[in-house]
Amino acid sequence: MIDLAFLERLLDLLNRSNADTIEIRRWGTTIRVSKGGNSGPLTYQVTVPAAQQSLPAAAPPAAAGGDAGPAAATAAGAAAPGAPAVDQERSRWLEIKSPMVGTFYARPEPGADPYVKVGSRIKVGQTLCIIEAMKIMNPLDAEVSGVIKEICVEDGQPVEFGQVLFRVDPHG
Repeated sequence: MIDLAFLERLLDLLNRSNADTIEIRRWGTTIRVSKGGNSGPLTYQVTVPAAQQSLPAAAPPAAAGGDAGPAAATAAGAAAPGAPAVDQERSRWLEIKSPMVGTFYARPEPGADPYVKVGSRIKVGQTLCIIEAMKIMNPLDAEVSGVIKEICVEDGQPVEFGQVLFRVDPHG
Protein backbone atom coordinates (compact mmCIF):
# COMPACT_ATOMS: atom_id res chain seq x y z
CA MET A 1 0.00 0.00 0.00
CA ILE A 2 1.24 3.48 -0.82
CA ASP A 3 1.51 6.05 1.96
CA LEU A 4 -0.44 9.02 0.57
CA ALA A 5 1.34 11.49 2.86
CA PHE A 6 4.65 10.27 1.41
CA LEU A 7 3.30 10.66 -2.12
CA GLU A 8 2.07 14.19 -1.32
CA ARG A 9 5.57 15.08 -0.01
CA LEU A 10 7.10 13.74 -3.26
CA LEU A 11 4.67 15.79 -5.35
CA ASP A 12 5.41 18.91 -3.29
CA LEU A 13 9.17 18.33 -3.55
CA LEU A 14 8.96 17.89 -7.32
CA ASN A 15 6.75 20.94 -7.69
CA ARG A 16 9.27 23.11 -5.80
CA SER A 17 12.32 21.75 -7.64
CA ASN A 18 13.77 22.20 -11.11
CA ALA A 19 13.72 18.43 -11.67
CA ASP A 20 11.29 16.89 -14.14
CA THR A 21 11.12 13.43 -12.55
CA ILE A 22 11.69 11.76 -9.19
CA GLU A 23 11.93 7.97 -9.09
CA ILE A 24 12.22 5.88 -5.94
CA ARG A 25 12.68 2.10 -5.88
CA ARG A 26 12.27 0.14 -2.70
CA TRP A 27 11.53 -3.56 -2.13
CA GLY A 28 10.52 -4.10 -5.74
CA THR A 29 8.09 -1.17 -5.84
CA THR A 30 8.90 1.79 -8.05
CA ILE A 31 7.31 5.19 -7.59
CA ARG A 32 7.94 7.71 -10.36
CA VAL A 33 6.59 11.25 -10.13
CA SER A 34 7.01 13.51 -13.16
CA LYS A 35 6.00 16.92 -14.39
CA GLY A 36 4.10 17.31 -17.65
CA GLY A 37 6.17 20.39 -18.62
CA ASN A 38 6.69 23.85 -17.17
CA SER A 39 3.06 24.35 -16.32
CA GLY A 40 1.78 20.83 -17.03
CA PRO A 41 0.10 18.62 -14.48
CA LEU A 42 2.04 16.40 -12.11
CA THR A 43 1.58 12.70 -12.74
CA TYR A 44 2.67 9.63 -10.87
CA GLN A 45 2.89 5.93 -11.45
CA VAL A 46 3.59 2.97 -9.22
CA THR A 47 5.05 -0.30 -10.45
CA VAL A 48 4.53 -3.37 -8.27
CA PRO A 49 6.67 -6.50 -8.70
CA ALA A 50 5.06 -9.19 -10.86
CA ALA A 51 5.23 -11.64 -7.95
CA GLN A 52 2.74 -9.45 -6.06
CA GLN A 53 0.35 -9.06 -8.98
CA SER A 54 -2.48 -11.47 -9.60
CA LEU A 55 -2.46 -12.40 -13.26
CA PRO A 56 -5.28 -13.99 -15.24
CA ALA A 57 -4.57 -17.40 -16.74
CA ALA A 58 -4.63 -15.99 -20.27
CA ALA A 59 -5.26 -12.33 -21.02
CA PRO A 60 -6.62 -11.67 -24.50
CA PRO A 61 -4.53 -9.28 -26.62
CA ALA A 62 -7.46 -6.84 -26.75
CA ALA A 63 -7.08 -6.31 -23.00
CA ALA A 64 -3.76 -4.64 -23.69
CA GLY A 65 -5.55 -1.54 -24.91
CA GLY A 66 -5.80 -2.07 -28.63
CA ASP A 67 -3.99 -3.88 -31.37
CA ALA A 68 -1.08 -5.72 -29.80
CA GLY A 69 0.61 -6.19 -33.16
CA PRO A 70 1.85 -9.18 -35.12
CA ALA A 71 3.59 -10.82 -32.16
CA ALA A 72 0.25 -11.26 -30.41
CA ALA A 73 -1.36 -12.57 -33.59
CA THR A 74 1.43 -15.13 -33.91
CA ALA A 75 0.91 -16.21 -30.30
CA ALA A 76 -2.84 -16.53 -30.83
CA GLY A 77 -2.26 -18.59 -33.96
CA ALA A 78 0.03 -20.93 -32.03
CA ALA A 79 -2.91 -22.18 -29.95
CA ALA A 80 -4.14 -24.65 -32.56
CA PRO A 81 -3.87 -28.43 -32.15
CA GLY A 82 -2.52 -29.31 -28.72
CA ALA A 83 -3.92 -26.05 -27.33
CA PRO A 84 -4.42 -27.35 -23.77
CA ALA A 85 -0.67 -27.97 -23.41
CA VAL A 86 0.12 -24.52 -24.83
CA ASP A 87 -2.50 -22.86 -22.59
CA GLN A 88 -1.13 -24.64 -19.56
CA GLU A 89 2.40 -23.45 -20.35
CA ARG A 90 1.23 -19.88 -21.11
CA SER A 91 -0.70 -19.72 -17.85
CA ARG A 92 2.66 -19.80 -16.03
CA TRP A 93 4.04 -16.82 -17.95
CA LEU A 94 4.19 -13.38 -16.37
CA GLU A 95 3.30 -10.26 -18.30
CA ILE A 96 5.55 -7.22 -18.24
CA LYS A 97 3.40 -4.19 -18.96
CA SER A 98 4.21 -0.65 -19.96
CA PRO A 99 4.41 1.63 -16.93
CA MET A 100 3.59 4.69 -19.06
CA VAL A 101 2.36 6.01 -22.38
CA GLY A 102 5.19 6.49 -24.85
CA THR A 103 7.17 4.97 -27.69
CA PHE A 104 8.70 1.49 -27.29
CA TYR A 105 12.32 1.08 -28.32
CA ALA A 106 13.83 -2.40 -28.30
CA ARG A 107 17.37 -1.08 -28.92
CA PRO A 108 19.60 1.42 -27.14
CA GLU A 109 20.18 3.19 -30.48
CA PRO A 110 19.33 2.64 -34.15
CA GLY A 111 21.37 -0.19 -35.66
CA ALA A 112 22.31 -1.70 -32.28
CA ASP A 113 21.25 -5.17 -31.16
CA PRO A 114 17.97 -5.27 -29.21
CA TYR A 115 18.17 -5.48 -25.43
CA VAL A 116 16.34 -8.83 -25.49
CA LYS A 117 14.95 -11.30 -28.03
CA VAL A 118 12.49 -14.17 -27.76
CA GLY A 119 14.43 -16.88 -25.91
CA SER A 120 16.67 -14.44 -24.02
CA ARG A 121 17.28 -15.28 -20.37
CA ILE A 122 16.71 -12.19 -18.22
CA LYS A 123 17.63 -11.26 -14.66
CA VAL A 124 16.11 -8.82 -12.20
CA GLY A 125 17.42 -5.33 -12.94
CA GLN A 126 18.31 -6.06 -16.58
CA THR A 127 17.13 -3.43 -19.06
CA LEU A 128 14.47 -4.85 -21.40
CA CYS A 129 13.64 -1.80 -23.51
CA ILE A 130 13.32 1.96 -23.46
CA ILE A 131 10.06 3.85 -23.40
CA GLU A 132 10.33 7.42 -24.61
CA ALA A 133 7.87 9.78 -22.98
CA MET A 134 8.02 13.56 -23.36
CA LYS A 135 11.49 13.29 -24.96
CA ILE A 136 12.83 11.44 -21.90
CA MET A 137 14.27 7.96 -22.45
CA ASN A 138 13.01 5.73 -19.63
CA PRO A 139 14.69 2.32 -19.35
CA LEU A 140 12.34 -0.49 -18.33
CA ASP A 141 14.17 -2.92 -16.07
CA ALA A 142 13.08 -6.49 -15.38
CA GLU A 143 11.54 -7.14 -11.99
CA VAL A 144 11.53 -10.91 -12.58
CA SER A 145 14.03 -13.45 -13.86
CA GLY A 146 13.18 -15.97 -16.55
CA VAL A 147 13.05 -16.45 -20.31
CA ILE A 148 11.39 -14.05 -22.76
CA LYS A 149 8.64 -16.04 -24.50
CA GLU A 150 6.90 -13.23 -26.39
CA ILE A 151 7.63 -9.66 -27.38
CA CYS A 152 4.21 -8.14 -27.98
CA VAL A 153 5.18 -4.84 -29.62
CA GLU A 154 7.52 -3.76 -32.36
CA ASP A 155 10.42 -1.33 -32.19
CA GLY A 156 9.22 2.26 -32.56
CA GLN A 157 5.58 1.40 -31.82
CA PRO A 158 3.52 3.68 -29.53
CA VAL A 159 2.42 1.96 -26.32
CA GLU A 160 -0.25 2.67 -23.75
CA PHE A 161 -0.08 2.49 -19.96
CA GLY A 162 -0.66 -1.13 -18.92
CA GLN A 163 -0.12 -2.57 -22.41
CA VAL A 164 1.63 -5.94 -22.37
CA LEU A 165 5.16 -5.58 -23.74
CA PHE A 166 6.71 -8.96 -22.87
CA ARG A 167 5.62 -12.38 -21.64
CA VAL A 168 8.21 -14.15 -19.49
CA ASP A 169 8.41 -17.74 -18.30
CA PRO A 170 9.83 -17.38 -14.77
CA HIS A 171 10.47 -21.14 -14.64
CA GLY A 172 12.28 -21.28 -18.00
